[in-house]
Amino acid sequence: MLLWKCGYYNKTNQRPSVPNGFSYPNVKEVVDMNHPTVTWINHTTFLLEIDGIHFLTDPIWSKRCSPVQFVGPSRLHTVPIELDELPKIDYVFISHNHYDHLDDYTVMELYERNTEIVWFVPEGVKKWFSKRGISKAIEFSWWESIEVSPTWKVTAVPAQHFSGRAPWDYNESLWLGYVIEIQRGNGQQKRIYFAGDTGYNSHDFAAIGSRFSCMDLSLIPIGAYLPREFMSPVHIDPKEAVQIHLEVNSKLSVSSHWKTFRLTDEKVMQPPYDLFLALQQQKLDPKVFRVLDPGHAINW
Repeated sequence: MLLWKCGYYNKTNQRPSVPNGFSYPNVKEVVDMNHPTVTWINHTTFLLEIDGIHFLTDPIWSKRCSPVQFVGPSRLHTVPIELDELPKIDYVFISHNHYDHLDDYTVMELYERNTEIVWFVPEGVKKWFSKRGISKAIEFSWWESIEVSPTWKVTAVPAQHFSGRAPWDYNESLWLGYVIEIQRGNGQQKRIYFAGDTGYNSHDFAAIGSRFSCMDLSLIPIGAYLPREFMSPVHIDPKEAVQIHLEVNSKLSVSSHWKTFRLTDEKVMQPPYDLFLALQQQKLDPKVFRVLDPGHAINW
């Protein structure tokens, strides 16, 4: 960390310059509310709706991702949907306990609005919820599954990251992603992969793809990756995001973990441009890996 902040890695931060006026190829299609929808709120926060069930992932509505709100990384854009504008949330998925993924203010605001929310959390994080009087938290280790109802189940899957909210609780809780499998009333099965926050390795994502065959929707991070020497163990870059898209056999992926908080050295528009270049290298249409604006909803 000290070497990074002193500029030791600056010489390796070079990336292709983002052309003036670059905008990721994106189509703002009309959303059909009769079909499943996904809305990127910010960072790794997504609102998903399918058959009347509403999910949130790693919700953060705070101004800063920090233990205090007077210092720390500050959001770069306003929240596109206020908490009071959300539909009734049924389930929330937490990938790990870092402040930009487990936000105290947002959790308590959601809980006050609906005490019946079920919270899916990594092993070791349930006690954080219990201390706040929240009892409906279910812990997972990697590859553990539960059947939430006869029509859908959740499986926790590996990620390559770390955890901790203070120097004394480093890696005392787990970090993970989730696969959600839903059997719809029309007989169609839908599968969602929420990657959370992760670095890349050659086995975990291939194993996920092998176990689940394919993903209808994957939520994959593309930001917070420079300098690579420092960030690569815990944060994928856009090229690795495309590799994960391929290894989990994703029909449609949506980018996350960029634009809301500047946590590392890359400029705001570098992640979508690097993603665009990575897709070109793999001869993939940008339509299979979307970059949405905050508040933008699409069908999947």
